[in-house]
Amino acid sequence: MASSNLKFVLSYPDHGDFPFALLSVFRVQLVLLFLLPLAVYLTHTIRKDYHAFLALGPGGTPSTPAGYLRICILRLVSLRNPLEPPLVPPTLNPKHGFLSRAILPLRSGPRPTVVGIAPQRQITQKSGPPMYDALSAEIRRLTNSHPNTLFTATSCFEKHSTGIFYRFPTSTACPNPGTTRAGEQQQHNRRPQLQSHKHRITCNGEVCHSHPSDGSLHLTLHPADVELVIERGWGQRHPLARDDWWWVTRFVPAGFVMIYAPRDADELKCVVEIIRAAAWWVGGKELR
Repeated sequence: MASSNLKFVLSYPDHGDFPFALLSVFRVQLVLLFLLPLAVYLTHTIRKDYHAFLALGPGGTPSTPAGYLRICILRLVSLRNPLEPPLVPPTLNPKHGFLSRAILPLRSGPRPTVVGIAPQRQITQKSGPPMYDALSAEIRRLTNSHPNTLFTATSCFEKHSTGIFYRFPTSTACPNPGTTRAGEQQQHNRRPQLQSHKHRITCNGEVCHSHPSDGSLHLTLHPADVELVIERGWGQRHPLARDDWWWVTRFVPAGFVMIYAPRDADELKCVVEIIRAAAWWVGGKELR
């Protein structure tokens, strides 16, 4: 009998501990009430952001959850202001770019809305099919006019569109050096050459590539030309276009910019001049 009474006493807390136990349960409920709406909000936000990433279409990053996670990480180190031009290194020669204010007038109207990292696309002021066809024709004409200097192949940056490449003696269009074991070896073998021309580094000599979904382009320019393009309203820097040389060898050059889609024939002429400026910068020679 005494043993059973002892068990009964031990199985229940003292009346003095009851308020504290009730308070602990109340705190747990409050935490759950706070976390549940937060979890619903985060789930909705991530789902919406993921579908926005997919809506940009194919690009340099796979349209998969793993690709989306990679973009989320890259956002942490992306440029905060894509309209701020890169620095002109003191050792850079030449100091001046290819473009001038006479060649590149002010672009009329506001800038388009640009979203994304890889892919990066404009979601307003897109080119229609006729204008994109005209742009593609100009790019082909430029390439065909300089067969010993330029050639076309699958873009080294985008992997899903056609790009123009500068025809260096050992230039071949292949996966981005650094993304494969063979590419890493190629990058190591070319290290002295890359270091001596590090400000001009681009992916296997790629000059530019265009995007059928919106009519915009990506290309690499002299820092002074990047500044002028931004100033005159024709484009903006890519979010990953940082100035560090180690960053260049893994992602994109500091002079990597998006050029907005041309809206008419006059703007198309200006865009072609910007492509010429990119070819001059990547190859070191002016197209004649």
